[in-house]
Amino acid sequence: MCKLFINADADLWSSTTHSLRMDGMVTSVRLENAYWRLLTEIGARDGLSVTQLITRLYQESIKAGHDLTNFTSFLRVCALRYQALQLNGEIPPQSEISIASLDSDRILQNESKLASRGVH
Repeated sequence: MCKLFINADADLWSSTTHSLRMDGMVTSVRLENAYWRLLTEIGARDGLSVTQLITRLYQESIKAGHDLTNFTSFLRVCALRYQALQLNGEIPPQSEISIASLDSDRILQNESKLASRGVH
């Protein structure tokens, strides 16, 4: 079982730091390359660079009142949720379908129903 993970491309877990400007301030985000790839894919679906995506996630999270003390962890969870939502059919695999075009309220309701039944 572990061979599938152990023999994967080591570049996937190598970390890369990206500097970006958010709200006029320069900050750095360090993530494993596998996460950068997913975030790039997510942003591309809506015509956003990874920097634009991260900035939008940050701004909308602040607006929603979230505590982003560990913003890097938040980005990792966003990437994992993207994959999980694809696996359960909530996000279509076709990259030309934007995330913004999806019915997020319906998707969140479906997730809530599954969680209340103990399905994750």
